[in-house]
Amino acid sequence: MGGFFGVVSADDCVCDLFYGTDYHSHLGTRRGGLAVSDGAGRFHRRIHDITNAQFRSKFDDDIPKFRGKAGIGVISDGEDQPLVISSSFGNFSIVTVGKINNIKEIADSAFNAGHSHLSESSDGELNPTEIIAMLICRKDSIVDGIIYAQETIEGSCSILLLIGDRIYAARDKYGRTPVIFGRKPGACAVTMESTAFPNLGYETEYELGPGEILEITEKEAVCRREPLDEMKICSFFWVYYGYPSSNYEGANTESARYRNGASMAADDKDMLDQVDSICGIPDSGIAHAIGYSNASGKPYQRSFVKYTPTWPRSFMPQNQSLRDLVARMKLIPVREQIDGKRLLFCDDSIVRGTQMKDTVIRLQANGVKAVHMRSACPPLLFNCKFLNFSRSRSQLDLAARRAIAKLENVEELTDEIIAEYLVYGSPKYNSMVEEMRKAMHLTSLRFQKLEKLLDAIGVPPEKLCTYCWNGKDVKKQTLF
Repeated sequence: MGGFFGVVSADDCVCDLFYGTDYHSHLGTRRGGLAVSDGAGRFHRRIHDITNAQFRSKFDDDIPKFRGKAGIGVISDGEDQPLVISSSFGNFSIVTVGKINNIKEIADSAFNAGHSHLSESSDGELNPTEIIAMLICRKDSIVDGIIYAQETIEGSCSILLLIGDRIYAARDKYGRTPVIFGRKPGACAVTMESTAFPNLGYETEYELGPGEILEITEKEAVCRREPLDEMKICSFFWVYYGYPSSNYEGANTESARYRNGASMAADDKDMLDQVDSICGIPDSGIAHAIGYSNASGKPYQRSFVKYTPTWPRSFMPQNQSLRDLVARMKLIPVREQIDGKRLLFCDDSIVRGTQMKDTVIRLQANGVKAVHMRSACPPLLFNCKFLNFSRSRSQLDLAARRAIAKLENVEELTDEIIAEYLVYGSPKYNSMVEEMRKAMHLTSLRFQKLEKLLDAIGVPPEKLCTYCWNGKDVKKQTLF
């Protein structure tokens, strides 16, 4: 997906920018970039491939060369950014986080109107950040341009735009991703992860509303567009994406995961005598597992430990075999906690199911007696249209869809077929879960009920996007 950080300071901003951006490293592992303004339209910029190295290690040699009082940084899972753009507004630098589903149509329209060319990112695709910059430059002001860009795209887009000694921060028009403003003496900053603030001395002051635009200087943030009415922030920030110490819409991720694990334990009272210990799939399932353990009275123990110094996140590589290799190499079994044990695992979600199946095989090789699996969210039935949660080429990459296709004996699934499997506890739903259980060689498999997950998050349900689980979103983009 990606994350960004920006700062405007009375003094040099580079240290805060470097560490603030680094605190978003868990959100993407392909590109890292920083841009610092000298206040007169010139930028010092660096972009590095961080696929096989940590952000800090790539930028250590660059940081002493940076000087400036305003800067923006980004960690992304795709295109090169920040970009530096020459425009009628003057030179500016820009980063974005989101997804543009109609990017080809926008580009074709630009070509037909006489726009000569657009750059490509390193993987041969159009650069979404350049598309956003192009749309912004079509209007007479930066604020009008940001609004126009967000209204033109289908998908989502949050933006930081650095020009001169100020930053324009814009949250996606439906608030899909968080944008948070903070302040300390002599500096103002904006971030996607509130985790970035405490150690840098910033106090969270304000969370932007959907579509809101702030103009930020070293002294203040001025609202240039009021928040829109409808919020649909991605629920996966609390399930998986968000760092444990981060808060969004007033709800802490770690606390939400504890509540969610406790809720799953309450639904398992009928089978807890079949379990010796509770385990989390590192790192994303650990908080859910701790919540489950605390509520169930069953001990939390680590049957796998995660080796992170050299291995990136396993869902990022394009190639499925490489994803599986990364997942295998970074999880090391603790045989003494596995052999002869009946284990219950909590994981944040089951996407393709291939890594889960491999994990079970490895557990069996280490002498496990039973493997019960609990997913902290409902079955994933729809590829996300709004954020780069998964780079699956086909909806049938999703384990739940493959199970339905097998049960229905069809190669393509219609919305009508899917709808029959959405009702928690129905015969169709139960048959889907059972098919998934068998495919992954699990002793038992249960998914969290959507209503209970939303209760655990603690944000009003109407403000949360649940599209990946039930296909429902705002009126213009609703399947059912």
